[in-house]
Amino acid sequence: MKIDRITLREIRMPLVHPFETSFGRTTERHILLVEVEENGATGWGEVTCGEGPFYNEEWVDAAWLILRDFVAPRVLHADIASAAHVAARSAHIRGHRMSRGGLEAATWDLEARQLRMPLWKHIGGSRTQIDCGVSIGIQDTVEELLRLIEREVQAGYQRIKMKIKPGWDVDVVRRVRAAFPDIRLMADANSAYTLADTAHLKQLDEFNLMMIEQPLSHDDIIDHAALQAQLDTPICLDECIRTARHAEQAIEMKAGRIINIKLGRVGGFSEALLVHNVARAHGIPVWCGGMLESGIGRAHNIALSTLANFILPGDVSASKRYWKQDIIRPPVEVSSQGTIEVRNEPGFGYELHHEYISELTLREETLR
Repeated sequence: MKIDRITLREIRMPLVHPFETSFGRTTERHILLVEVEENGATGWGEVTCGEGPFYNEEWVDAAWLILRDFVAPRVLHADIASAAHVAARSAHIRGHRMSRGGLEAATWDLEARQLRMPLWKHIGGSRTQIDCGVSIGIQDTVEELLRLIEREVQAGYQRIKMKIKPGWDVDVVRRVRAAFPDIRLMADANSAYTLADTAHLKQLDEFNLMMIEQPLSHDDIIDHAALQAQLDTPICLDECIRTARHAEQAIEMKAGRIINIKLGRVGGFSEALLVHNVARAHGIPVWCGGMLESGIGRAHNIALSTLANFILPGDVSASKRYWKQDIIRPPVEVSSQGTIEVRNEPGFGYELHHEYISELTLREETLR
């Protein structure tokens, strides 16, 4: 593999509905797309960072500079054995895994297309359909939250994830569980609590939650181990698992019983496969988390979710939940049973809507 062109595009996509977490409220996404080319064949990836450095230290403007000035020069025209070796070209750059992972994912898509293989088969996936859940942000009222959950349950989604934060947690979960006693329900705290909140968080044990996701600091494993020892509810680790070694350490310390794998957070497919394999070897289930991706990132998430140990419904939901129009065709659709059928076309399996991407593009730069 020898990449001879890398094109960066920043697009702006307004969300159908605002999405609120403990970090704040998002009404539109600025998304950085990465296109790579070798001998006329192209592959596409998505940098999944947010507009500001709140989920982690990355954001779109910084990602653009990291890719343009540091990652791309290490990949362009280099003799690289395969997509599996691309991550090593920038491994000495500290952090910035979402930036590096967006380009790495694009090379996997390129290689799969060159091999005329579906990406999911190229990475070793085995599932021909994936189970889907939804993530519902913090709402203005509990009544509004209940209406949204009812809508998603009726649509067939197999798991409901609700965002929580101090002041919007135990009492709200209680009302949700009372209204929906049988649904698979989880809470996502996005690092909004500390160990001082242990007694408060322990109240969540009465609601039969699948898990509570990343309740403590984004970079912590040690305190999560102390908290998990006090909770019956499984802790799912998200932000603090960036490498396979982090996963090993967390498992050794019993810091959680479930791991959320986000492709961008771990830096692309190569590291995601390693995290998946570590978790599988220790009997720790994983699922695919979402970052309000466009159709390109969503298609990559579908491919990732076909790996054997993705046994819990992930955040990979239908395009229409987020976008009036997606940048891929057809849009991602979820069946009434809460599943997505995995496509067998080469690469990530969907056609790019180039005209619409051009309409949405705020800036573009080609590196040769």
